[in-house]
Amino acid sequence: MEILQYLFDGFTVALEPMNIFWVTLGGALGTIIGMLPGLGPATGVAVLLPLTFTMGPTAALITMCGVYYGAMFGGSRSSILINTPGDGAAIAATFDGYPMTLNGRAEAALAMSAIASFIGGTIATIIMVFVAQPVAKFALKFGPAEYFLLMVFALSATASMSKGNVIKGFISMILGLMISTVGIDAQSGVTRFTFGILELQGGIDFLVVIIAMYALGEVFSTFQSLKEGKKKMQTKFGRIWITKEDWKRCFWPIIRSTPLGFFIGALPGAGGTMASLMAYNNEKQLAKNPDDFGKGEIIGLAAPEAANNASSVGALIPMLTLGIPGSGTTAVMMGALLMLGLQPGPLLFQQHPDVAWGLIASMFIGNIVLAVINIPMAGGLVRLLAIPPRILYPIVLGLAFVGCYAISNSVIDFYLLVIFGLVGYFMHQAKIPTAPLILAVIVGNSMEQSFRQALTISNGSFAIFSKSTVSMVLIVLTIISIGYPFLKDMRKKKATENA
Repeated sequence: MEILQYLFDGFTVALEPMNIFWVTLGGALGTIIGMLPGLGPATGVAVLLPLTFTMGPTAALITMCGVYYGAMFGGSRSSILINTPGDGAAIAATFDGYPMTLNGRAEAALAMSAIASFIGGTIATIIMVFVAQPVAKFALKFGPAEYFLLMVFALSATASMSKGNVIKGFISMILGLMISTVGIDAQSGVTRFTFGILELQGGIDFLVVIIAMYALGEVFSTFQSLKEGKKKMQTKFGRIWITKEDWKRCFWPIIRSTPLGFFIGALPGAGGTMASLMAYNNEKQLAKNPDDFGKGEIIGLAAPEAANNASSVGALIPMLTLGIPGSGTTAVMMGALLMLGLQPGPLLFQQHPDVAWGLIASMFIGNIVLAVINIPMAGGLVRLLAIPPRILYPIVLGLAFVGCYAISNSVIDFYLLVIFGLVGYFMHQAKIPTAPLILAVIVGNSMEQSFRQALTISNGSFAIFSKSTVSMVLIVLTIISIGYPFLKDMRKKKATENA
């Protein structure tokens, strides 16, 4: 009852007219920022930081959170329409969202994305109200060994679920891990694989790889399809909504994926990309017809979208309750709060309950506002598909180069963009999945550091990777994720022989 009283007090703060205005403004700006390649939620919050310096801590936090989960809503719009994720967390939306567009179901894809994001964000906020502190304490049990095994599990699950060929999935993953090693080694200071190029000493930003693989790769593939007369542009548009059958099929996947995304988001450094990919892999394993995934299966869009938004709520937990940023975006937010004289951590809920509970209450309002903004907006966005290719795809290319330059203001990124764009195109031609590569580029550096930290703590003993219950569970899950596709193929082959 005490929690409900705090939440009620939070709503009195969140429902103040100015706070409603700030959450609406933050959500709208975040949605737009999320749609632009390279400008993810962290960049959006950082760009809008000066705006928050004149506000109080509550209004500043509400605005930044509006931008954060607004960008999560918006990131999938470009994934669905033009196969170009706004940021890493929107990658999974390309797997079935873009095929739905190619199948003439862009309206249903955009509607389901908004609905799943709304439900995922709202349920995750309800979970946050009651379990924030226990989840934060459990997250602290994840040491370097557990983080390493969690990332191994995420990578193996993504690679093993690759459509058509598991070996190709693991080749893609290994290539991604190789890319992640470029730059100066954080522990030894040794320069690795930079080929004497100073700009590569900081490593290759995963956003450059994402934009190249999806935006440029899609442009190259589309031009070839148009040349061969295989691809036609959509010119007739229907109502932005879903059918009763779509809703029935997606309800339980959304409900299952939300707590998974919430928990992954609460682990510092795990992030929305891992959450959405694990949700996608989970639903693909549970599906009666897993071969439909990647061909426009609406469940393959709903599950990662729910997990994606739930993870953004989960990422706030370690920041608010422990003073540990759960993602790059929450790190920027935490820096802003410190500048405003507020110390996130265990005492925040006792010393500043109006700020903490006002924020939580505003998240309920923010999710409603974003659903109201995004569903009508989809009607205009879907008409992008009627723009002739000779106009649309040069615009996509321009956005890709602008977004790439905005990441680090380095011209060398243009060369990397073209190189990885060609790599993405040839991988598409060879039917090698790109998702394992992207995830490996994102988590590769953290994975390496966690592995080395674990060995340093244990004086080089590999026994540390099997000491805790969490570690053992993750090892078992990894083995299952690798072995499951092979067992499934054997069973299918056996059934065919018997028939």
